[in-house]
Amino acid sequence: MTTMPPVESKATQQDEWEDEAQEPEIKSLTREEAQQWRARQPVFSVWRLVGVQLLTGLAASALGWLLTQSAPVAWSVLYGSASVVIPSALMAYGLTSSALSRLTSGFAQAAFVSFLLWEGIKVLLVVAFLWLAPTMVPQLNWLGLLAGLVLVLKVYWLGLWIQTRRSNETVKYPTDR
Repeated sequence: MTTMPPVESKATQQDEWEDEAQEPEIKSLTREEAQQWRARQPVFSVWRLVGVQLLTGLAASALGWLLTQSAPVAWSVLYGSASVVIPSALMAYGLTSSALSRLTSGFAQAAFVSFLLWEGIKVLLVVAFLWLAPTMVPQLNWLGLLAGLVLVLKVYWLGLWIQTRRSNETVKYPTDR
């Protein structure tokens, strides 16, 4: 069996350093440029998202009842929706209106930790809601509960899509003519 000789790299240490030197230069914004940039950014309200989730859950529950003429299906869809909406509303409150949000508003790392805390609470509440579902909803329909839960979870993506389309339509950059 023959062995191949090792292949030597033609790149030198100097070439590797040159790549690092070509990184784009970061330009600090002036106060006016920063204000203009903020004005171009779309305003997004988490409360609006929670409201759309609530309306979607109510509509899905009504649709479930209309299609099946079954109250347990409607209650199951509503409970599945509520198991997402209520924890989302609590998280929105925690991130926007609580005393903790006011304390952490000026510090990026503390605000991130606050976000993680509220996200953890939200996940635990969703798990608790689902754990209690058989005792809370008589004649629970698991398919209806899952449909309500997934449908309301997809509102996040719908909201993101609508917000992206809205910001693309309304934002005019200086290079656009």
